[in-house]
Amino acid sequence: MAKRVRKAVFPVAGLGTRFLPATKVMAKEMLPLVDKPLIQHAVEEARAAGIEEFIFVTAQGKQALEDHFDIAGELYRTLEGRGKTAQLEVAREAEIPPGKLFATRQKQPLGLGHAVWCARAQVGDEPFAVLLPDDVILGEQPCLKQMVEAYDGIGGNVVAVVDVPREQTDRYGILDTGAENGALVEVRGLVEKPKPADAPSTLSIIGRYILQPEVFDELERHERGAGGEIQLTDGMARLIGRQPFHGLRFEGTRYDCGDKLGWLEANLAFALARPDMADKVRAMVAKLV
Repeated sequence: MAKRVRKAVFPVAGLGTRFLPATKVMAKEMLPLVDKPLIQHAVEEARAAGIEEFIFVTAQGKQALEDHFDIAGELYRTLEGRGKTAQLEVAREAEIPPGKLFATRQKQPLGLGHAVWCARAQVGDEPFAVLLPDDVILGEQPCLKQMVEAYDGIGGNVVAVVDVPREQTDRYGILDTGAENGALVEVRGLVEKPKPADAPSTLSIIGRYILQPEVFDELERHERGAGGEIQLTDGMARLIGRQPFHGLRFEGTRYDCGDKLGWLEANLAFALARPDMADKVRAMVAKLV
């Protein structure tokens, strides 16, 4: 039986340069998706999958990420004093209990693999999830919950995957695929950002992973890969053949909120999915276009 996934790593040390000047003093993970920051969407997805401990890999100037999940005493007292019960409840929903939120620093921007490696002490000898808050998934069932349910049956390593246009393979980690079983795809190999002509498939990893702790031993090598960075894909690739490894074609729509247009599209999609906003948003968009 697969060992339960209790911990999740959130790599949030990036500078968010594509959103300057908005991210000059604000962490990009605090950009709002309707009325919740991106990082809260990721944490809530992890909670829905049964995650109990939340590990942020941060950098200088990212204190707001931790503060967002803390108790806001003055705000709570003000809302309570004004009788704003609904707003008070919404504010409290973000809290992570004491002893369940951990932060570690990635002191140099050496790549996603390095960021995950920085969380090794907090993860320990357990399977763990990795969620990239830039990747937001809208669906009836949270993506990570789908992955955990699949993992409970097959164990090993599981990554969320989507098909991408072949001309875009040089933006992603691409799978060399084996046998398929429903939504699950056997992973025979991984290539980080291959040229379209060299890509073994068009099946791309997106920002959701369930990994075994042995990946830390591979990342410990600090070998540079694509872009001169320490790539998580390279560390994972060395586990193939030693441990079960699968991609999951999840149900839902993925939005790239690391991109301005993707972030705008996600805001519209999430607003349209809310009964309290959908009609007004449709009317607004019709007026604008």
